[in-house]
Amino acid sequence: MKRLRTFLALAAVPLFLAACGNLGSSSMSGTSGSSKSGGTQLTGQSSDGDYEGVIKSGHYQTSKSRGVTNSQDSGNTYNLKSFENGMLNVSKKVFSTKSYVFQEGQYLTSSTVQNWLDRKSKSNPTGLNPKSNGSTSPTKRNPIYVQAIEEQDYMTQKNNKLHLGGVTVGIAVNSVDYYKKTQYGATYETKITKAAGEAYAKQAANTVLKRLRQKSALKNVPIVIAIYRQASNDSLVGGDFIAYSQNKAGTTSVAKWTALDEKNYVFPIASGSSSPNSNDSSAFTNFKTEVENFFPNLSGVTAQAHYNGKSLTGMHVNIQTQFYSQTEIISFTQYLQTTAQKYLPSGVPIDITVASTDGTQSYLSRASGAKKFTSHVFNSY
Repeated sequence: MKRLRTFLALAAVPLFLAACGNLGSSSMSGTSGSSKSGGTQLTGQSSDGDYEGVIKSGHYQTSKSRGVTNSQDSGNTYNLKSFENGMLNVSKKVFSTKSYVFQEGQYLTSSTVQNWLDRKSKSNPTGLNPKSNGSTSPTKRNPIYVQAIEEQDYMTQKNNKLHLGGVTVGIAVNSVDYYKKTQYGATYETKITKAAGEAYAKQAANTVLKRLRQKSALKNVPIVIAIYRQASNDSLVGGDFIAYSQNKAGTTSVAKWTALDEKNYVFPIASGSSSPNSNDSSAFTNFKTEVENFFPNLSGVTAQAHYNGKSLTGMHVNIQTQFYSQTEIISFTQYLQTTAQKYLPSGVPIDITVASTDGTQSYLSRASGAKKFTSHVFNSY
């Protein structure tokens, strides 16, 4: 049986592409039609570092295989976010945000991706995961390697029309494969080394590239394939992209892989561990101490820090609260604006989410290169 599920949480991806974009800023908005005429518009661009998105007939173009992935019991939501955002970052290395427009994948359907993610069998010859060898032993069974496949399309403009300029496909492989011996039984684990997962993904990438080239629209466009290694379900951070390949138009096999030195860390750093930059870790510890001393009703202050080599490229801070009044939330958010600016590393994008068991209470963010944080407090009414 297929072990598949659909995550609808990824519907928020457009927020990462062109947050607060202005439709009027799009070069196509003046020539495209309205939803009644079935025209195409762009979302607008909030900054040069974001892609504009595609709107057709007044609706955002969602992916044809939106959210399809192998089930992994409770899963790790950080993996989902890191996979999506990481694919965008890899794509920017090849498809410039100034020259290309982002469109959700339109060529891989849900049924196609479901079949590819399932095990190979007589009834499913296109499965990318290995056939079951019948074993239920954690060390002897054939694990599920490929966890998710994501397509992103990159469009170019010519004569006020959009044309497919390139495609990025992400292949996510497991670091741990979770499975059950019986339908409602205990969960067991098969651990997959980085070397084994990467080797399997690169083999699958060749198969995927050949299959994509069989589609007429994809025969002669550049295709980027990126490999992502999932973090375990109990990890407090998402996984990492470990390699990508840039394949010229018409090629049917991957000739070269480029290694990526990217990794996510949890702040504060656990005892016995270290981060690539001790100054960043110390800065967060000072921030955490100041915040906890000022407001006693906090359940925890943690962060996910993303590094490229030894360089910090972004940070997501999560603060769990036990506030009981709106005025406390407002005052705390105001305090965070100045404290974050004073203590957290400068020059990189940082967002801070303040939440309780009732949901998100406030949100702060600072773009790369900006000095001050902007904030929003969510009203309780």
